[in-house]
Amino acid sequence: MAETAAPTLRELEARLAEIEGYLHADELRERVAALEAESAAAGFWDDADSARATMTELARLKEDLASLDAAASSLADAQAAAELAAETGDADLEAEAASLVASVNTALGELELASWFTDDLDHGNAIVTIKPGQGGLEAQDWTAMLLAMYLRYAERHGWKVTVNDAPAGEVIGLDRATFTVSGKNAYGMLKAEQGVHRLVRISPTDANKRRQTTFAGVEVLPDLPQEVEVEIDPADLRIDVYHASGPGGQGVNTTDSAVRITHLPTGIVVTCQNERSQIQNKASAMRILQARLLELEREKRDAEIAELKGPKRDISFGNQARNYVLFPYRLVKDTRTGHETGNVDAVLEDGDLDDFIIAYHRWATSERSVGDGALQ
Repeated sequence: MAETAAPTLRELEARLAEIEGYLHADELRERVAALEAESAAAGFWDDADSARATMTELARLKEDLASLDAAASSLADAQAAAELAAETGDADLEAEAASLVASVNTALGELELASWFTDDLDHGNAIVTIKPGQGGLEAQDWTAMLLAMYLRYAERHGWKVTVNDAPAGEVIGLDRATFTVSGKNAYGMLKAEQGVHRLVRISPTDANKRRQTTFAGVEVLPDLPQEVEVEIDPADLRIDVYHASGPGGQGVNTTDSAVRITHLPTGIVVTCQNERSQIQNKASAMRILQARLLELEREKRDAEIAELKGPKRDISFGNQARNYVLFPYRLVKDTRTGHETGNVDAVLEDGDLDDFIIAYHRWATSERSVGDGALQ
């Protein structure tokens, strides 16, 4: 045990030190102390919006520090258990040390992700849109499969999901899907899914059981906090209302509750029909429009954002970010990072995406580091 555990523990210790450096732990503690002093000052709540933003930041920073301290404490416990196990040969202590090592490894993985999220919006909610690409009806079915995968992934993380728009396809699947994911680091995590997703399988709609290649595009945007505003001239909007076609009960399907907003200068179109009232659908659609307009402005101003998001690509062969092959073999492989797994069911049915997302952020961080070095 001692010979195998020591290198692992040393590796975890080095990773912890590296993460503390990435997160600037000492600066975080100073920031927490400053925010606590600010929140205790007289008149702090006179500006309610500013106060809420401060308390949100304070809670997030304290949670990050608590996770860091918990990982350090667990690592110390693992080191102590390993040393005692080596001295005594106690099997229970060996098992305890192994369990603690696994726990610390998981905690450090989550902290590494947090250290890679450098944009404030990374810590917030996400708006995800899935659109069918090449593949006809199969692409609509693939859109529904991806939606189910992401819903399961969100469930695994304890995130809340609001489906904003998911009209049924012509025969099977969905014509598109837009949903909001609410939870810590939801945008930071899910932006790894941005891109074209390719499915290869035996077509369920083909009587001859031929192999079919299908595509869908995934767009991931930050759901803007209330304190972040994007000015929109009402004269630039065309707002249409119509009967909703999705699920939601008789009231949804017999009233003009669905809303389509077209931003005339950019041509961006947003629809929302899953709420029961026109007012709620309009509010949701406006938030999605604001997010898309902000992303458009950020792309114009900031070349780095454009590099991270990648160039606009057709939702077709040769542009995929990830391949999902169900026949003639079974494999999910990310073309950007090279990460792969043969456990296709775990990915598609159970939403087991963490390894792919961690691999993406590790790759993206490496790419940024190379780019920064080239500029120096």
